[in-house]
Amino acid sequence: MNEVVEGALAPQFNLPRDGGGNVSLTDLAGKTVVLYVYPKDDTSGCTTEALDFTALADEFAEADAVIVGLSPDPVKAHDKFIAKHDLGIILASDEDKSVLEAYGVWKEKSMYGRTYMGVERSTFIIDGSGKIARIWRKVKFKGHAQTVLEAVRSL
Repeated sequence: MNEVVEGALAPQFNLPRDGGGNVSLTDLAGKTVVLYVYPKDDTSGCTTEALDFTALADEFAEADAVIVGLSPDPVKAHDKFIAKHDLGIILASDEDKSVLEAYGVWKEKSMYGRTYMGVERSTFIIDGSGKIARIWRKVKFKGHAQTVLEAVRSL
């Protein structure tokens, strides 16, 4: 299991995104990238987090930062999620979970005594040179987008 650390080069990605096309770290070079990883489109916590990042999207843009939400859901699900909640952020799809594994967020979890593989809600700030500037793991979504914005502004 990979475990990325602050100061290391961020694992590259080139993934299908909402609305068609792809989003890649290479294409975003020079910008700050907020890569937030979440388990599933249109669940209550994930919806709250996406709405919070959307509400602050203009402020992130002013700080020259791009927000990319990442989950194993297919692009079709992302498109529905964006349309339903009028989201203003990029959503990338990692159905084969290779990027989730590269960032060390595809983990064994347990609920009600049963173990299963799932996404550990996490956020990574990747600076303009492609290095990981900040990591939050096991994120509690309430107020998280604001915390991330403050961290981006302090880079």
